[in-house]
Amino acid sequence: PKTAAGPVESIRVLRIARGGAIKARTAARNELTNLITTAPTTLREALRGKKGRALLTACTALAPDLTQLADPTHGTMLALQAMAARITSLNQQITQLDKHLDALVAATAPTLVSLRGIGTDVAGQLLVTAGDNPHRLHSEAAFAKLCGVAPLPASSGRTDRHRLNKGGERQANRVLHVAVVDRLRYCPRTQTYLQRRTEQGLTKRDIIRCLKHYVPREAHTAILKDLTHCA
Repeated sequence: PKTAAGPVESIRVLRIARGGAIKARTAARNELTNLITTAPTTLREALRGKKGRALLTACTALAPDLTQLADPTHGTMLALQAMAARITSLNQQITQLDKHLDALVAATAPTLVSLRGIGTDVAGQLLVTAGDNPHRLHSEAAFAKLCGVAPLPASSGRTDRHRLNKGGERQANRVLHVAVVDRLRYCPRTQTYLQRRTEQGLTKRDIIRCLKHYVPREAHTAILKDLTHCA
């Protein structure tokens, strides 16, 4: 079992806090949009076309008459003001958590974050998947299986085709996909691989599947190096 007695456990709980704040911010943004859509005409027209920070600033600057809240215009103004304040607070919370996670992940796994396509989010999730005691994973293949990217025969009749194992941690699988997409966009070596495998008849989906098996190999070695050093 995972020991949960080192920096990876701190990364895990901070990521949970960050994920919760992001979900809450998304919900608040949707509620703000819905409130504007159903707002009285004059208020809706005043906010039309505003997005992002400009919209939050405009909603925060609203001045509802608290003695006239029975009027839908003033009631909606107060609601928009409250939602804007909530989103602003969540933005600040996420920014602070990102700052702490950037520093903690970089200090815990410098080798891992130096790999192409592996930033704080990807590295943080892979560390959480491996745990503070990654030596419990006896091989790169075991780590790949845990991440849900170990290849399996596509059928009993054709052993030359494979598919990814749908088991394992879905969040680890997600961040590996993010890393592969980044490499396909910016890494010349990966782009060369894409071209070569395409010429061999593989689809882009098949090529991504192959690449998602290669990334855990590098990540597993880097995690062992980093966490052994931390220990």
